[in-house]
Amino acid sequence: MSSAMDGPATKASKADEAEGNRVAAPPPEDDGLPERETWIGKLDFILALVGFSVGLGNVWRFPYLCYKNGGGAFLIPYFIFLLGAGIPTFFLEIALGQFMSLGGLKAWNLCPLFAGIGMASMVIVSFLNMYYVMVMGWALHYFFASFTSELPWATCGNWWNTDRCIASDEEIKRDDNSTMNSTLLNVTMTTVAPNATNENATRIAASLEYWNNRVLQISGGLDEPGSMQWELILCLLLAWVIVYFCIFKGVKSTGRVVYFTALFPYVVLFILLIRGVTLQGAEIGLEFYLKPNITRLGDPQVWMDAGTQVFFSYSIGLGSLIALGSYNKFNNNCHRDAIVFAFVNTGTSILSGIVIFSVLGHMALQQGVSVGDVAESGMLLSSLV
Repeated sequence: MSSAMDGPATKASKADEAEGNRVAAPPPEDDGLPERETWIGKLDFILALVGFSVGLGNVWRFPYLCYKNGGGAFLIPYFIFLLGAGIPTFFLEIALGQFMSLGGLKAWNLCPLFAGIGMASMVIVSFLNMYYVMVMGWALHYFFASFTSELPWATCGNWWNTDRCIASDEEIKRDDNSTMNSTLLNVTMTTVAPNATNENATRIAASLEYWNNRVLQISGGLDEPGSMQWELILCLLLAWVIVYFCIFKGVKSTGRVVYFTALFPYVVLFILLIRGVTLQGAEIGLEFYLKPNITRLGDPQVWMDAGTQVFFSYSIGLGSLIALGSYNKFNNNCHRDAIVFAFVNTGTSILSGIVIFSVLGHMALQQGVSVGDVAESGMLLSSLV
């Protein structure tokens, strides 16, 4: 009965199957989206991670937190948070991006209930981009200002210096005839405003005065807005232009740029390392950096700083790691990449601490004060050194 009711098309189909022929499946529907690009070279992804995550959090913030939280004692909670939370969460983010092949916003289609996480991370990373590009503008200012026979932040006597300025090469000598009955001149580094009064004859480093009075041109308060600093505006504009040309072709351009942006800072860091450890008094700073003050471990703030430093330096929770991982091939060994990056990131932090504290030890010896009195904030550590 069924054979009699079959039409010509059905009979032809059955005949094809009998002859062993297979009818081709219809092509998949086109969703209108281009095929996602992937990293070209094997090292592109690792270097992109290094270029994105290794930065101020390692070179600036990590040494300052060690300086603030008891030197080597800070490394104990740091490694506990690193192994217990930092590396696993870092691996989770790049694995999610690699699995979904989507950016930090759309990757959360995996669970639509968490779509707000992607939107929140985009807002956070937008503010961070503005912040870091501003820091790039400052760096460009220092770069252009360095094209002189004498560095402007190494000397006093300039229009931005005060009578309390002390040059970086000025030696503090013992004054045996002093009526103050002291063996060393009480010299400290401070962040007071340029117009503030000074009752204790506090001296200020030339590099710090250059930062406050020349680069930032800090005013006396909100009631003194000051004028436009066109040099910084042009440096900021140039920084945005550089960022655009680094990413405007996607991973094809970014994958090549990272070979310079990720590796060149290490060349500079090793040059500063050789210079720093050969300075007189460098061992004083290194002892302060590496010798643990175990009593500081009882302070909850030390543990809070260690946890936030791990998440900050590994750029966790911003959505950018998901985006970088999404350009991997589906079968890429992202577990291996996460471990390699962890060694590079943490190693850079420790190396930067050695560079910073070797210079701080030299400055402390030069000024006759302890290492703990040389600077008072993280930004000052980088600007002074």
